[in-house]
Amino acid sequence: MIRHIVMWKLKETAEGATRAENALKLKEKLEGCRNIMPGILHLEVGIAGAGLVSTYDAVLVSDFADKATLDAYQVHPQHEAVKQFIGAVSETRQCVDYEV
Repeated sequence: MIRHIVMWKLKETAEGATRAENALKLKEKLEGCRNIMPGILHLEVGIAGAGLVSTYDAVLVSDFADKATLDAYQVHPQHEAVKQFIGAVSETRQCVDYEV
């Protein structure tokens, strides 16, 4: 199993929306990818909580059956659309993939 964790720091404003609004949109769009293909075992999105110390605004924690499933997810058309949105609203991105 491959665990895929990605964190984003969002722009203050982008796409006509605030950082907080875009964080919620990002969460909704990523959660919409939860069942786009077999082999996605777990997918959750967290948004930094108000009043909590955070250096990033959003995090994706997902588990894939294997590397082939993760690779297929990366190029799935629905995920590609989400990546376009992320590119427009994010400042920085950090990612780690590892075997569980």
